[in-house]
This record gives sequence, structure tokens and C-alpha cells, in this order.
Amino acid sequence: MEFARRVSARFETKRLPEDVDDGLETLEEYKQRWRSVRIIYFTMFLMSLGFSIILTGIWPYLNKLDPYAGKEFMGLIVAANPLGQLIFSPIFGWWGNKLGKIRLPLLISLALFTLASGIYSSLELRPDNVKYWMLSSRFLIGVSSANIALCRSYLSAATRLSERTHAVSMVSLAQVLGFIIGPALQAVVTPLGEHGHVWLWGMMHFNMYTASGWINVLMSIGNFMMFLPGVFEEHKIAAREVMVMQGGTSEESTWKGIKPNYLSAWTLIVAFFVLVFNFVLLETLGTSLTMDMFAWTDKESLWYMGIMMTTAAVVSLITFVLIEPMCKLLAERYVLIWGGFSLMFLGRVLFVPWGPDPPKLAQPFDPSWNISKNDSIFLGCPVTTQPWCAELPALTLTQFIIGFALTSVGYPIGVTLIQTIFSKVLGPRPQGVWMGWMTGSGCLSRVLGPVFVGSIYTRLGTYWTFGVTSLMMLVSMLLLHCSNRLLIPPTFEKATPVELQELNKPNGGKQEDHSPEGSLLDKDERHPSISSEHRSHHSTSHA
Repeated sequence: MEFARRVSARFETKRLPEDVDDGLETLEEYKQRWRSVRIIYFTMFLMSLGFSIILTGIWPYLNKLDPYAGKEFMGLIVAANPLGQLIFSPIFGWWGNKLGKIRLPLLISLALFTLASGIYSSLELRPDNVKYWMLSSRFLIGVSSANIALCRSYLSAATRLSERTHAVSMVSLAQVLGFIIGPALQAVVTPLGEHGHVWLWGMMHFNMYTASGWINVLMSIGNFMMFLPGVFEEHKIAAREVMVMQGGTSEESTWKGIKPNYLSAWTLIVAFFVLVFNFVLLETLGTSLTMDMFAWTDKESLWYMGIMMTTAAVVSLITFVLIEPMCKLLAERYVLIWGGFSLMFLGRVLFVPWGPDPPKLAQPFDPSWNISKNDSIFLGCPVTTQPWCAELPALTLTQFIIGFALTSVGYPIGVTLIQTIFSKVLGPRPQGVWMGWMTGSGCLSRVLGPVFVGSIYTRLGTYWTFGVTSLMMLVSMLLLHCSNRLLIPPTFEKATPVELQELNKPNGGKQEDHSPEGSLLDKDERHPSISSEHRSHHSTSHA
């Protein structure tokens, strides 16, 4: 215990950093604020984990509970999570704005997350219509994870402008770690087997399918306790920072006096939808695409895609760390356009096949034959269900690897900087509803991505699939480039006192001061001071 205390004391913040030592907060308030921000990081990690931890085990679990449910119903179960999040994100955002606090909505959402995870892990009890119980549990987990809108809103309110890029980078990193660690935890509990352990007189089953849900229950209980008073304290410094810079008298009047550019906000929401849609499409299509193009077996595809996903995760983590230094060299909007969207666009273009030959065609498989499905004659592109296989050229492995690598770098840059610029463009106002729309656009991408795969890729093939997505990325990139001046957040300059001025009056040589405070302030010091670049933009747009 003494060793742990010494280690903790070594890393404890002893004084305020120089760049924030401006009297807006005490050292204790600074430490409480960042403790609360880190709790938000963990919450975002848990919400991502709650979605990803069941993805690899949901099909065998459903097949065990109800062998007649089918893959179509499994698709509904997977889509239920983002659908619930899509519907309730704006509602949670509005609720947080209405209360002015996020503690109560977050506590209720985490309690719901715990309950829904417990229901998912209790399906071994075989209630009637068990597949609908699974569907309901995943929908409720999606509803509870709508609190991401509140987390993003609080992050914008609880960080200074100079801290915003770093904070959004870290919260995006937390989400990526949740998506990565989820399937890994599912793999760790696989040795438990289908039967595992039965506790509490047969009421609690702990096996390789239910363990993921019980992990969610334990972690959400811990997360719930983090939001209790005395641990999580709300410190909204963004509005206070701008208020002091402007010389205002109240935080509310300060943000009410700053009108955000709604056109730039909706431009970023649309760009976020396109970005996430392209990423989800590749995530959904990756395994089946490699099996079609390279004639890999199930085992080979899972193995090679596992290696590529792990490598991509490492590349993404490094990219998240490098975003802040890059934004010190170039404006955030230029890093977003040329570092995020341009790489994503090139990644999609590289998936348009240009191989010299069509892919290897797979023979139709008949389960009545006493032959393994992984026999070489059954591997490749199934021409019976995908007629385009015999007409279009094959994607080369080099194309696939380079395109995947570009996506691994472009996506984290894009998803981080869209959220960063979005929060800055909206200003210091409560952002719950707006963050709800942003979160909802990402959820809509996760709902439509699998549908796009089934309707476009299966029926029309790779040219249409990657041609359409490349065009989407190109149009989004050009839209951001043409409206890049809309993405310039308002910057506020601190008011500085002017030199005292004396008024000479013909009263016998006496000097009299007519200013109530003994000085005359320049009128610009009594109003928001906006950067010249942003001022010129606003004058142009209003004209």
C-alpha cells in the first residue's frame, strides 16, 4: 500500500500547467475536472465494448438457443443496437440540456445497460420466444449507449479550447480500444466452452457465450459508481473561459450572444455519416470480400484478417497520438481534409478491381455431398449467387493491403477532427442535442452499412460497391474543401485594458475624469473579439 501511495504521489499534479494558470480554476478544481473527463473516457470505452464484445459469439449463441432463428434474424439483432442508439441519442442530448447536468441521465443509462447485459447473459434459462428476448436486450443496450451524446457534450463543456483536440483524440482512442478489446475478451473466455459453470441453483450460467454479458455487468456497475457524488464532479469551464475572455458577466449570456454557424455544423454531420459508413462497410465486407477475391478458406480468412485488423489497430493508435502534433503544424480543417478524407478516398479507389483476370469461381456446394465445404473446388467467388463474379476482374492482394492501410490512417484522423471542429464551431453553448444528431448519424451508418453490402455488393459487384463509396468520399471531401472557411471556429481574444486618457476642460486648468471607472474603455473591449479571419468570413456570409 505504501508503494502504491508513493507511485500515485509521484504522478499527482502538484501545480497548474502554465498554459491554464490564469485564475479560472484552482488546482483542486483542475484535478477534479480532469478526473471527471477521464471517467467520460472510460464510459465511452465501455459503450463500445458493449457493442463489440458479443459480435463474434452472437451467431453460435443464437443458434444454440433457437436453431430455427436464422441468419436474417441475427442481422436484426446486430442492427438493434445502433438502431436504439440512433433513436435515443437526440433524446438523451435534449434531456442533458434540459437538466443542465449529465449525472442523472448517465446513472439511469448505466443502470439500463447493466439490466440489458444481465438479460442477455440469462437467456440460457430459455424463456419463451428467446430470440425476441435477445433482440430486446440488444436494443436496450443500444438505448443505454445513447449516453455517448451526453459524454461528447460534456467533453466539449469541460475542456478549454487549447485542450479540446487532445481530449477528443483520447475519447476516440477509448472507443477504438473498446471495439478492439471486445472481440479479444470474447476469445479469452472461449475455453469455458458451451456448458461452462452453473451457479445460484441453476439461475446463473457462466460459459463462453454468457461471460461477455457478465463482464459488461461488472464493468457497468463500476462505471455507475464512478458517477456518484464525490467521484464525478461537473466542471464546465468552456463557457467560463469565453466569458472571461470577453469580459462578460454570466456564462449563459455569453454563449447566448454567440450564434453558431449551423451550415458548418450540418456539413460536419453529413461528413461524419459518410466517413463512418465507409469504415463500417469495409468492416462488414472484409472477410467475405477476401474469400471471394482470393479463394481463402474460412480459417485462412479469419487468420489473415485477424492479423490485418491487429496491425490496423496499432497503426490507428499511433495515428491518434500524432493528431495533436499535426494540428500544431497545420490548421485542423486542412488536416481533416487532406489527412483524413483524402486518404479514405484513395483507400476506396484502390478497392476498385483492376486485376487482369476474373476471380476464381467457386462451384455450388451441396450439403448432401460427403465433401468438406473448404475443398478447393468450393472456394472463390460464388457465381450462382453473385453473377458478376464471371464478368468483373479480380481485386489484387496488393490493392487490398494498401487500401486497408490508408483506411487505418485516414479514419482515425477524420473521426477525431470532425468531432473536434464540430464542438468548437458550436461554441461554449450546451451541445447535448447537437451531439445527439452527430452520434445518430454514425448510428445510421452502422444500420445502413450491412444493408448496402447485401443490396449492392451481392447483386452488382465490386465496381458498383467501391465506385459508389469512392464517389461519396470524393463529394464529401470537395464539400469540406469548398466550405473550409465555414469550419473556422470563432477565436476569442482576451480583453486588455487601454491606457488611461485624461480629458482637458477649460475650467481653470483643472482636469476632470468623466469615466465612471476612471478610464475610457475602447468599445471593442466590451464586445466579443473575433479573429480577423472569422470576422471577414461572417461579414461575407451575412452579405
